[in-house]
Amino acid sequence: MTEVVIVPANDVVLALEKLELALKGELTVFISEREVNGVKPEVTELPATSSNTALIIESSGSTGSPKKIYLSKEALIASAEATKLTIGEGQWLLSLPINYIAGAMVLVRSILAATKPVVMNTGVSFTPEAFSRSASLLTSEDRFVSLVPTQLMRIREACLEDSYLLSQMKKFKSVLVGGQSVSPELLEYFRSAGVNVITTYGMAETSGGCVYDGGALTGVELRINPDGTIAIAGPMLANGVADESGFMNTSDQGELVDGFLRVLGRADRVLISGGLKVGLDQVEAVAASIPGVVEVAATALNSSEWGQRVGLVYVGSPEVADYMAAGVFEQLGLAAKPIRVIRVDRLPRLVSGKTDLLAVSTLFEGE
Repeated sequence: MTEVVIVPANDVVLALEKLELALKGELTVFISEREVNGVKPEVTELPATSSNTALIIESSGSTGSPKKIYLSKEALIASAEATKLTIGEGQWLLSLPINYIAGAMVLVRSILAATKPVVMNTGVSFTPEAFSRSASLLTSEDRFVSLVPTQLMRIREACLEDSYLLSQMKKFKSVLVGGQSVSPELLEYFRSAGVNVITTYGMAETSGGCVYDGGALTGVELRINPDGTIAIAGPMLANGVADESGFMNTSDQGELVDGFLRVLGRADRVLISGGLKVGLDQVEAVAASIPGVVEVAATALNSSEWGQRVGLVYVGSPEVADYMAAGVFEQLGLAAKPIRVIRVDRLPRLVSGKTDLLAVSTLFEGE
């Protein structure tokens, strides 16, 4: 058993110090939410000691109900080593909060590579300008960063007017992007400009990304269950998440095509339109990449002819509705093309800050 040490998300220096000890098996780290004005965040249901655990991460998953994920030092090291075999190692730019697995793994990889990450202030809203300044502080030739699609979209918009920012992006050996679907158009923009953007799939239970550009990392096994959901096995799995066969069953729908994984989205976010599966997360990613769209949410609408069709609710310019529908049709096909688009001042939100998908669907009632 090892002592559980709480580290606030805004103390990256302390997190690096404690995680290094955790990777040696000397203690367990729980990274809490940020400490504000000296007031520590409330932490509940956290043990004083833990067994076979280096890092505890709190994750809401796709249900919105917080749960704590227990990761061993072996799982964290296996994940970092698998990433190293795929993209190499070097200096990282930390652009994500460390109380999320993607941010925490940047610290783990930095510790194992004996490099010092450049740290952005993740307690304020992300801006391309701050990203550019932080990227310019990197000193290694082998530099890496993990981003979420929203950050990548903001960088793309700024790159259209800022050639220096684009030059900074080109200096990264790899730009990992995950957390949700990424628009094919967004990926094409950067890749055609010479930026090595790699899409990742994973979660806290897999120590972060375990599938890069559809390919399983070394040691990872994938299978599709009879109900279409993705199952994952490998040494980077969290404690107690695998079944008797060694696989962890996810709530995400997917397909294996020539050995590569195509993620359709959460099981409750995949509709059947004209006999074809349509991932609403993918629809949102494409729609969000249209200039003039600030936020967007997709929902399933009943159709007597198609079974289900897509409806979109968005915040943004009034004139972009047709462009969104056309963009989705061009990139994802007719089955995914939205048949109704509603513009609102703001998307409905849950207390957690996530989009209230039930409230989104009710906006179409009576339409």
